[in-house]
Amino acid sequence: MALIMSLAFWVAAWGANIWLANSPWRDTRLVRITVPVLFGVTLLVLWEGIVRGLGVSQVILPAPSLVAQTFAASLDILWTDFVQTVVKGAFRGFVIGAAAAFLCAIAIDRSAFLTRGLLPIGNFFAALPIVGVAPIMVNWFGFDWQSKAAVVVVMVFFPILVNTVQGLKASDAMQRDLMNTYAASYAQTLFKLRLPAAMPFIFNGLKIATTLALIGAIVAEYFGSPTRGMGFRISTAVGSLSIDLVWAEIVVAAMVGTSAYGLIAWIERRVTFWHPSHRR
Repeated sequence: MALIMSLAFWVAAWGANIWLANSPWRDTRLVRITVPVLFGVTLLVLWEGIVRGLGVSQVILPAPSLVAQTFAASLDILWTDFVQTVVKGAFRGFVIGAAAAFLCAIAIDRSAFLTRGLLPIGNFFAALPIVGVAPIMVNWFGFDWQSKAAVVVVMVFFPILVNTVQGLKASDAMQRDLMNTYAASYAQTLFKLRLPAAMPFIFNGLKIATTLALIGAIVAEYFGSPTRGMGFRISTAVGSLSIDLVWAEIVVAAMVGTSAYGLIAWIERRVTFWHPSHRR
């Protein structure tokens, strides 16, 4: 019965989404928010109906209602893990990695020698497997957040570096020649012309790095962590077959990753309001 009801809800919601997507109000903000929200709710209802209707074991796939109950009952644990993994590990590593990548991009832009030397090294770091880097960083920096931040730095460095270097080349030769005719120094040209033109590229690298930072911090905790952290909790919960707690941690990670991406995108719209992609 639960499966039939969930399928009926899915069909009705699908029809409502099609109607909204083709309605005269499809370009309004309310409809743009309603369509994905309704789609997400439909998936949860279908998930709940399949688990209950087919009698799926919670060890294999817990129902969303059970995950919600575990989430509400474990807020203190989830908060402690959030602080350890996101605030201490992912965020600090993201800031350090982004700053290092930006400074290296400026250095590469200034020197042809560094262009040929640093970019291949950056590509080398990007190709390093995280499962190989993480235990090395734990041996170097210990079991606390410092080793997780180091892994995050390695992961976010290359995408931000490449996008920033590419962005600094976005201004055309005529614009740079105009700055030269004004006797502008390198710093003046950088801050008044080249960095503003590079902002879409820089924000593209930052948005890619937000998800990589969280993934890197969580995976790094598998190889050594104090008795807290999202990766540590997922590892121990899987060992004790507490799959509902694993899903609760996954929900927290998804919320954090989506919020971080949305924050970067919001800042991008405010900074690059002039770019054609943000014009209506």
